[in-house]
Amino acid sequence: MVTAVALWALAERGLFSFSDRIADHVPEFRKNAKGNITVLQTITHQAGFPSAVVGKDAWADHKRLREVVCDFPLEWSPGSKVHYHGLTAHWTLGVLIETITGKDFRDVIRETVAEPLGLGRELYVGLPEGEFGRAAAMHEPKPVGDGFRPDADANSAEWRKGGAPGGAGYGTARAMAALYQMMLLGGELNGTRIVGPRTLEYAIRNHTGERVDEYMGMPMHRGLGPHVRGTTENIRGLGGFANPSVFGHGGVGTSYCWGDPESGVSFAYVTNNRIPDPWHSKRLDLVANFVHSAIL
Repeated sequence: MVTAVALWALAERGLFSFSDRIADHVPEFRKNAKGNITVLQTITHQAGFPSAVVGKDAWADHKRLREVVCDFPLEWSPGSKVHYHGLTAHWTLGVLIETITGKDFRDVIRETVAEPLGLGRELYVGLPEGEFGRAAAMHEPKPVGDGFRPDADANSAEWRKGGAPGGAGYGTARAMAALYQMMLLGGELNGTRIVGPRTLEYAIRNHTGERVDEYMGMPMHRGLGPHVRGTTENIRGLGGFANPSVFGHGGVGTSYCWGDPESGVSFAYVTNNRIPDPWHSKRLDLVANFVHSAIL
């Protein structure tokens, strides 16, 4: 979501359009039949390369990152499916940000979103080494038996500093609730405007209809970053009780944050306990429904 908000702001400044093809800005991206993939298809998880991998060698070496992203193989025809792209969509969008700004995407996100909102020490994509002592170590279930163990990859210095733009954000619950308050208030918080209301309406719109996200096994009503509750029986992370306009997104096996335009409530649930599905989704639904049922 933090990366998405930065992209909204850059688009509003005229640096690109969501209808642009990625290859319009990153010509090498047309490799492996990817030339017609749009920014919109990428950010709504319809691009066609969900299983591609960005190795550790490219997390800090952004010249190598661009090469890896441009070499992504195409798995299916872009636009033909909705399938959550995990990290691959936003690694691609990170390369796009660097191309259109000429700056490290981590710096752009900090300068465009975190610092203007007064969250410069509470919200990071790319955690400075000096802040490692403030970060909770991630844990995961042991493969056999009860209990949990530290997640070595997620706790590594390379991962923390690398700032994978689709999955290595660090922040406080307060910061994420504030980010969603900015969206609920039409793109402005405490007198600082990040994006305009029309851009926000476009970004939070359901761009994938009732199509099933094949990774999630249900319609996810994908916007340009968040997904929208809608009127389906359920939706991952936002709670069954939520009104149709609630929108949000989460972190793998850990967290979910959302905003409710009807009540004005923004909510952030953050944990360092990375549990798999179905338990994670059940936990999210229970927590979200407790909050929704408490809103008067």
